[in-house]
Amino acid sequence: MSTNTNGVKARVMLVEDNQNLRSVLKEYFEALRYSVDDFNNGISAATSFSKNKYDICIFDIIMQGKDGYTLLEEIRQIDEDVPVVFLTAKSEKEYKIKAFRLGCDDYITKPFSTEELLLRMEAILRRTKKAKKVKALIPKPTGSIYKFGRFTFDNGSMQLIHPTLTRSLTRKEAELLRVLCEHKNKLIQREIILRQIWGNEEYTASRSMDVFITKLRAYISIDPEDEKHLNTDPKSKNRYEEGYEPTVEIKNVHGSGFLLKVREDMDVNNETEKNGESGDTNTDNN
Repeated sequence: MSTNTNGVKARVMLVEDNQNLRSVLKEYFEALRYSVDDFNNGISAATSFSKNKYDICIFDIIMQGKDGYTLLEEIRQIDEDVPVVFLTAKSEKEYKIKAFRLGCDDYITKPFSTEELLLRMEAILRRTKKAKKVKALIPKPTGSIYKFGRFTFDNGSMQLIHPTLTRSLTRKEAELLRVLCEHKNKLIQREIILRQIWGNEEYTASRSMDVFITKLRAYISIDPEDEKHLNTDPKSKNRYEEGYEPTVEIKNVHGSGFLLKVREDMDVNNETEKNGESGDTNTDNN
């Protein structure tokens, strides 16, 4: 792995309340030319992250002052891309699922091998570095305005506007919504989204994309007309009543990708096609 001009491979934020383990890991990483800022609680770690730039963060779930889940959420509000690795004794599936849904990049359970932790960390840093290079080659989006249903998306200000609510989006949310708007009512492959926004098609990037898709779905599911048709049957897996098409929705085409489906646009397109067919028939008769 390459180093910067100071000979440091990467800057690591390490949060661990066990002093012995924290000291061992800090010495281990520093011997391998990593710069390590270590903390024994989530509060001081959060304060430091808000003031400093880190290449990767490693911390536990159960910590003093602020737990790892809360720390991860606060980190993602500041930086959506910095890799986060949980190093924890919590091995239950529900802990892992919550961690990945919140946007972590890896999850390692204690007891663990320091060599394995190092190799996983270096693999993540390599992917991150490659992703940054790929993203640098992608043209920066313009301040376009997109309209769909009763929503207006101002890409320049990263605001999603509805008559009942204006929401400020994060950079990643805005990038994802822009791509969906540019392909409105058209399927866009998962791989294309991952390459354009995350810079790679790795498993962790794919999981991260699913998290952001879920967030955007929640943001656009606020139209009063749609809420009238929510499915109240607890046994049904469908969000809406049978036969009802929402004004706007992000559909997941299993195994393929996503599409931003806008009902009004589909109706207009269908009507246009019908008129075109009628026109062709008249011409043939003439």
